Amino acid sequence: MKKTIILCVAFVVPITQTYTEAFRPSFIKPTIIGLGLSYDDVLLIPQRTSVTTRSNVDTKTRFTKNIELKTPIVSSNMDTVTEEEMAIAIANDLGGIGVIHRFNTISQQARAVRRVKRFRNVVIEYPLTIHVGATIAQAKNSMSTNNVTSLLITNETKKLVGILTSRDIKLVANDNESVSKYMTGRDRLVVAHKNITLEQAKKVLFEHRIEKLPLINEDLTVAGLITSKDILKQEESAHASLDKKGRLLVAAAIGIKSDAVERAQALVEAGVDALVIDVAHGHCDAVVAMVKDIKARFPHIDIVAGNVVTADAVRELVEAGADAIKVGIGPGSICTTRITAGSGFPQLSAIIDCFEEAEKYHVPIIADGGIRFSGDITKAIAAGASTVMLGSLLAGTDESPGQALIKNGKKYKVVRGMASYGANFGREAKGDDAKKTSEFVPEGVEALTPYRGSVKEVVFQLLGGLKSGLSYCGVESLEAIRGKGQFIQITNAGLRESHPHDVVELEK
Repeated sequence: MKKTIILCVAFVVPITQTYTEAFRPSFIKPTIIGLGLSYDDVLLIPQRTSVTTRSNVDTKTRFTKNIELKTPIVSSNMDTVTEEEMAIAIANDLGGIGVIHRFNTISQQARAVRRVKRFRNVVIEYPLTIHVGATIAQAKNSMSTNNVTSLLITNETKKLVGILTSRDIKLVANDNESVSKYMTGRDRLVVAHKNITLEQAKKVLFEHRIEKLPLINEDLTVAGLITSKDILKQEESAHASLDKKGRLLVAAAIGIKSDAVERAQALVEAGVDALVIDVAHGHCDAVVAMVKDIKARFPHIDIVAGNVVTADAVRELVEAGADAIKVGIGPGSICTTRITAGSGFPQLSAIIDCFEEAEKYHVPIIADGGIRFSGDITKAIAAGASTVMLGSLLAGTDESPGQALIKNGKKYKVVRGMASYGANFGREAKGDDAKKTSEFVPEGVEALTPYRGSVKEVVFQLLGGLKSGLSYCGVESLEAIRGKGQFIQITNAGLRESHPHDVVELEK
């Protein structure tokens, strides 16, 4: 007969513990780490100053470890904000940099980068060419696609044989005719050696009353192109953001999905100056891995990574190879991450925390989101940011993509968060992996923003306010206050007091 033995084990629970506490192996209590502040929660305390005029205040700063800007303005990589027209205006007229959005095909984004880089040059190193046997139709298509007004004509051995301008073919009836019939041939073409100086080139252009001067090598192959238009641009826009070759600076965004490396390759070949890894939550394994991968493949290209809000995230991304960190989760006017996901960090405090860590590596911080007034830019800089990324403030300008519309007698343009329904399904429709509406949880909205006119006017006002703010802080340069601001926390009454009150404002 079998016997059954029953073992009884007694657990002794200290009387100071509850049952739940005793049997839960690891328990971390929810914590509140402190108070987080946004721009509206503080004011900068005015300091004694020797600044006599705000026009003398220096706004030079860094976008990345290796890229300097004349002003701290970065246009956001949103599809309602930055394509080539905005990027050109921000870099050429305002001394900042634009980030071309990635919500298009790889070829479209690369083409936009090329157009920015070709907008102004001391020397166009790789001018567009077409074979001498091409048709007028092919020439027109190339001019239209690349937004140029002339093509250099070459033969089978790449030697220069002529030039064709849009004026030459404007009234041609038969587009199937050869370009050779209408081009200016080599025998009548004024050319120069590739080592000609800019001053010498200006003299040749003036003496021959020509607008374009092709450059050739010893073997008569094309070496470059100098245009009178580019020379004038160089002289007129002394405050432009330029690379070492005299071309406009431009950045472009990539993601972390399957086409990221291919997109990065195309953008680098197009001449991009910096790649922005564009992810809503940048403190993740995939972003760290992507930074390492892209940096290994393109070590000469600066990498911007984000978005993050903690010192730990900054450290990991910088150690992975990032040359600048984008800070901000949820502060944007069209972002709903904080109410949808319950996650985020008040922007001013995020900048302060991230700056403290980034400064150890001499890596700049980009404050992304939450800027409504010029004073917010001053606060962001004083908290530690080197630049600010603007979205909604620029979406209503002439240079942003899309047409203006009229509603209730007022003019508007559309702005949308890149995690909104419209942005998501607009780009999903271009691919084969379209999602059902029910499967997508938006973290952004589509909205109308007031039409604001030229981006120059908007940014001039913002920069004027920034310079004034720096003078109130008692400094003559942006770098003198970056990360050194003295703030005072204010109440809601203080915020109300800061804005116009007790008056009836005239309609704008």
